[in-house]
Amino acid sequence: MSDSPRQALGQAAEGWALTHLEEHGLRLLARNWRCRLGELDLVMLDGDTVVFVEVRYRRHNAWGGAEASVDARKRARVSAAAQVFLQQQPRWARRPCRFDVVAIGPAERASPPRLNWIRSAFDA
Repeated sequence: MSDSPRQALGQAAEGWALTHLEEHGLRLLARNWRCRLGELDLVMLDGDTVVFVEVRYRRHNAWGGAEASVDARKRARVSAAAQVFLQQQPRWARRPCRFDVVAIGPAERASPPRLNWIRSAFDA
């Protein structure tokens, strides 16, 4: 079964985010990790910190764009899934953790999509 165009675009956005984060020294631990409480797009290691990354792509900036799409409900789901991940992966459980968002917006003409990496996004 092939992915829908929307799913393919989501996978591409995650790939852009992953490449960007790896270029900045983060290391991939898991991608599209799922449990009954939700999904973690990317789980990365930044030094000794486990980073749970929510990747959001929007073709348009209407309604606040990709950044604004990570609402309280989404943060709660990602946080709950992260707790399950740490319970199932005890070697990472004692490390510091943070939640980042990589918001990807529409490209300007022939340029690549606009990528905004928001570190510690859930702290605000």
